[in-house]
Amino acid sequence: MKLAATLIGLSLLALAGGSAHGEGSDEIRIGQTLPYSGPASGFGAIGRTQEAFFEKINAEGGINGRKVKFITLDDAYSPPKTVEQTRKLVEQDEVLMMFGSLGTATNSAVQRYLNGKKVPQLFVLSGATKWAEPQKYPWTMPGMAAYESEGVVYAKHVLRTKPGAKIAILSQNDDFGRDYVAGFKRALGDKAASMIIAEQTYETSAPTISSQLSTLKASGADVLFGVVLGKFTSQMIKGVAEIGWKPELFFVPTSASSISFLEPAGLDNAVGLISSSNQKDTMDPQWASDPGVKEYFAFMKQYMPNADLSNSNYGAGYHYATLLMTVLKACKGDFSRENIMRQAASLKEVKLPLLLPGITVSTGPDDYLPFQQLQLRRFNGKSWVGFGDVLDDR
Repeated sequence: MKLAATLIGLSLLALAGGSAHGEGSDEIRIGQTLPYSGPASGFGAIGRTQEAFFEKINAEGGINGRKVKFITLDDAYSPPKTVEQTRKLVEQDEVLMMFGSLGTATNSAVQRYLNGKKVPQLFVLSGATKWAEPQKYPWTMPGMAAYESEGVVYAKHVLRTKPGAKIAILSQNDDFGRDYVAGFKRALGDKAASMIIAEQTYETSAPTISSQLSTLKASGADVLFGVVLGKFTSQMIKGVAEIGWKPELFFVPTSASSISFLEPAGLDNAVGLISSSNQKDTMDPQWASDPGVKEYFAFMKQYMPNADLSNSNYGAGYHYATLLMTVLKACKGDFSRENIMRQAASLKEVKLPLLLPGITVSTGPDDYLPFQQLQLRRFNGKSWVGFGDVLDDR
């Protein structure tokens, strides 16, 4: 009988729609899963920053008079744990939405569930193309530039600066690698077949990628696009130097551009490496007087005084929190799940404090990609330096 009563109660809550999740409540409940433990626990800094951010918002009176209750739980970057924690957030904590959860496999594990429940899965921290399919998953929206978009930007640079390039591609043999390569080839168009002269892939379980690098060098390529992650970034940069290969253009994804990946390879070996970004590097002296960066540092000093400011995950957490704030403010007091998605899909050239000049956020009912502009940047041995115009994937 108790079980039946519980099930009936849950059914009534579901029928009530948004009233239990924000419409008739005095607080806005936001859920999130992040790896606070395990090998990816460094990303936990994102959630800790957002906890502090919403503490600041609440101290200033909240949003339309409502306080934010932000509940961020550890999923250890494990899909089964993500499922468990997400169900808890939705069914027990009764969150209005999920926001800024990290990872492709982890978010994939709950995408169908959240869409079935009509719970917004906002600003997913993964660049997989699958997050921007409003016809199939109308309650899911990405929070990063798509991997394909980034691939397009690199190919555009090759076409503009070295149209006779002989290109070699090394890519991770999974959706991450395939998305980047698909965008790169799409932008090369008809020239892809003649310009790309060698391709190699590697498995994430492989101990090394030295044989792939030797094969690619032997092709005679003068441009290398390495779609790599983590330790393979270090192995590739060091390996290319050790075999005496000096490609004229050498690209790595934004996600591979952390100094922590470059250092094991030797920073000197990474000089000239090209990547991209849409955010200001808060540690770069050129932004020292920038109002948005100064605002970020003032927040960090007051709410997270012991944080290591050189850790870019703090900036990322702040950046995505300001994006969500834009959506919540646009709701103008109507915090139904339907209106949350309506406003998230109606952003028009929104400027955010840590976005690079000239880059804005725009979305539409049929276009769920908030970030489609990037600026190329080159490593000079100490830091990344932006160059050229802002590029998009169109």
